[in-house]
Amino acid sequence: MRTIQAPNQPVPAPNIHPKPNAKEKLTSAEQAKLWTTYVGNSMAVRVLSYFLQHVDDQDIKHVLENAYSISEQIVEIIRTVFTQENLPVPFGFTEDDVNIGAERLFTDEFYLPYLKYTGKAGISIYGIAVPLMTRPDIREFFTQTLDSTVKLMNRINQLLEIKGLAAKPPYIPYRDKNDFIRKQNYLNGFFGDVRPLHGLEITHLFENVENNATSKAVLIGFSQVAQLEKVKSYFLRGEEIAAKHYDFFSKALEKEDLPAPPLLDSYVTTSTSPPFSDKLMMSHKLDMYSMRVRAYGNALAFTTRHDLSLKYGRLLLEVGNYVEDGANILISHGWIEEPPQAVDRQALAAESKER
Repeated sequence: MRTIQAPNQPVPAPNIHPKPNAKEKLTSAEQAKLWTTYVGNSMAVRVLSYFLQHVDDQDIKHVLENAYSISEQIVEIIRTVFTQENLPVPFGFTEDDVNIGAERLFTDEFYLPYLKYTGKAGISIYGIAVPLMTRPDIREFFTQTLDSTVKLMNRINQLLEIKGLAAKPPYIPYRDKNDFIRKQNYLNGFFGDVRPLHGLEITHLFENVENNATSKAVLIGFSQVAQLEKVKSYFLRGEEIAAKHYDFFSKALEKEDLPAPPLLDSYVTTSTSPPFSDKLMMSHKLDMYSMRVRAYGNALAFTTRHDLSLKYGRLLLEVGNYVEDGANILISHGWIEEPPQAVDRQALAAESKER
């Protein structure tokens, strides 16, 4: 049997040194994307620092170290940009938000699916940023950040395959010729002749099964260690939502004799020792469920069967309500930072009128 070596060559972190340019201020898009990227990667640094205290598999440890170094470098570069532009550096997440001495919450096998789960969110954020950046140094930063994240994702996928942990999208037959859609019943989903799923529908169903499997495991772990009852209840509700969505997507595949990725619940330990602050865990799930809105929206755009389209719309509404409720909890505790925003001209006008 041929032995495949794990990919231990680290992916280079972004390496750029932005210079202040008084003639070219940061645009709203540049400020917003840099702000979001800073906060997200400051969270990643804290989460990965804890994971690195509880990992035995050396191949997986190398990937965690690589992801940690990339996030750390991203944070440092953006801190430099904000400082040079005389902008306040976001609070993000600090050492106060992690207890690296807490008991292990997840097994080694969980770390690779988790990195894939969060890496997809990074690729989405950075990929959208690149064409919106007009200042050359900031565009180059996001280009390098996207490149590092994609290369890390390739490394993660390769290691998932080597470790026997990869869940591959289903195979469908090769077609022997091209054709055109000729009947309106191609759109049917409830009545009449319902066609089999097409390739893009299968792709997004599979991805959403995979996302919900990972999300459910994260929520199980977070619910075990949350300190406030309101936060614990929020995670338990999220776990129910993830389980329901997982069941729908997996059954849609299984109905057509297509396999679905398995649940990852067994990768959560029985620890009740909090490794993260409630603030960090709430923000983490709010971010990932916000990305779920985008994932479901993408799926809806490529779905033409009426039954699936209607279901995606309902699931989007449920996720949107869950995100809003999470934001209200964060706001009530003063845990959510205000992102860069436009000037409130009416407030300024009212203020000057009072003088």
